[in-house]
Amino acid sequence: MDLGAGDSPWGDEPSQSSSPVNSKPDTKDGASTQPGLSASTPEVRTPGRRGPRGTRKISAQATPLQAVDDTFDPLGPLGEAPAETSAIPADEAPAPPQKELVAGRSPQPTSTFSPTSSGAGLADSLSLEEDGGSFRGPPPVQPPAEVEGPKRQTQASMSVEQAAKPTFDISVGDPHKVGDLTSSHIVYQVRTRTTSKAYRVPEFSVSRRYRDFLWLYNSLHSNNPGVVVAPPPEKQAVGRFDTNFVESRRAALERMLNKIASHPILQHDGDLKIFLESEAFNVDVKNKENREPDLGQSKGMLSSFGISVGGGGKFVEHDDWFHDRKVYLDALENQLKALLKSMDTVVLQRKGLAEAAGDFSGSLHALASVELSPALSSPLDGLSELQLRIRELYERQAQQDVLTLGITIDEYIRLIGSIKQAFSQRQKAFHTWHTAESDLQKRKNTQDKLLRQGKTQQDRLNQVNADVADAERKVHQTRLLFEDMGRLMRNELQRFEKEKVEDFKSGVETFLESAVEAQKELIELWETFLLRLDAGEDGLPYYVPPPASGEASEAAAPESAASPMPVPDDEA
Repeated sequence: MDLGAGDSPWGDEPSQSSSPVNSKPDTKDGASTQPGLSASTPEVRTPGRRGPRGTRKISAQATPLQAVDDTFDPLGPLGEAPAETSAIPADEAPAPPQKELVAGRSPQPTSTFSPTSSGAGLADSLSLEEDGGSFRGPPPVQPPAEVEGPKRQTQASMSVEQAAKPTFDISVGDPHKVGDLTSSHIVYQVRTRTTSKAYRVPEFSVSRRYRDFLWLYNSLHSNNPGVVVAPPPEKQAVGRFDTNFVESRRAALERMLNKIASHPILQHDGDLKIFLESEAFNVDVKNKENREPDLGQSKGMLSSFGISVGGGGKFVEHDDWFHDRKVYLDALENQLKALLKSMDTVVLQRKGLAEAAGDFSGSLHALASVELSPALSSPLDGLSELQLRIRELYERQAQQDVLTLGITIDEYIRLIGSIKQAFSQRQKAFHTWHTAESDLQKRKNTQDKLLRQGKTQQDRLNQVNADVADAERKVHQTRLLFEDMGRLMRNELQRFEKEKVEDFKSGVETFLESAVEAQKELIELWETFLLRLDAGEDGLPYYVPPPASGEASEAAAPESAASPMPVPDDEA
């Protein structure tokens, strides 16, 4: 046994000695002293001798498990790992399902475990670890991340679009009269809430009068040619301090500001910012007019191209699309004016009914005061009070008709007038363009005449060349302005049609709802009065509810009528 315990380094090589000599342990003891023979290595492999050999030699070769038989893989340390794991599938029979799991998941972990992809045993061990659940968590996370990516991008784009369009919530309220008899006027409180970063604070309030609203309309109209600006309500010399008129004007001014602030072009105008935010409004307006005197004359952008406010031109533009729109707007304006006239007639009739109900109430009260019989005077007084409530109902309904459908009709009549002014601006732009072309043609004729004369007029020719270049530039600018105004007005008319449908639908619905509520209230008044009359049958006195009980006592009137007991004295 001492010969078999030689210190040959070949005893560390398990691939050459494990298979041929495992069945013959004692046949060749004398050959163990030769270093070239590996048949004696099975005798040397004892647990006591393998430890020191591993510590004395290279540690990389001592780490593999050498006691396991391996007959099919000659790769040394890499070939021993399958020998270690091969015993595990021997105990666990379903090896094919493990290989199918590895094959199914092989596209995902190839980059991570690429150095060990050549060893089948490591792949099997990976499959076993994945069956344990340590590697199943991360792979399913990736597909939902790819699905959520586009959603997150679309939400971000929507938020950017919403952020690029600021919102405005403007209210006009608290109308009150200021000034003496000669300079009295109504002042309104304009409160604004906005998400625009152009303003100092998100919520603020200023005081404005009617002429300030008029200045805003004229400024926006001159600064933005071709844009349909919502105009303020018209002036009224008589009855301008009447309560109903002030309320209708307040509502119209509020609708005007909200339409302007919701416009994608007008909401960025500097004059709107001055109107909504300036504390010293008159001073800021005066300074602006001093800096830009053309705006004070209502010329604005068109003045730089020679477009005057008044005056026609010999050049008339003919466009079938715009011609059809002009005809349509004329017919629409006439129909809206007729509808507004009919609406005014209905409002006058309601006011007439209110006055008639008031007169009727006064006559009934006078009759009840001279009647000696309480059985008759009490119902007459009750009917008189009923007519007073009916008068209030008619007056309120007339005002609601004006504020619902009437204000919408009046607003669109004024909007059509603003569209016609935009048409006029486009016609003036067309006139300026062709005037510039005519001037250019004259200058070119002068240039050709000087060119035919030769070099004798060289100085004048240079001046004419400069004039021709300037005229060409002006023709180009005016033509672009005219074309841009045409495209802008097409979009404005489409916006006008869309808003018209929405506003009229909302106005008609509100008008009908208010009419239904008024009729319900009127029916309830009459039914309550009839119940009170029924309480006075069978010799019982007319039921008069106590002032404190109100409607609750009116609801209890049928029970008192059905009861045979008389009405108490405090309720009689």
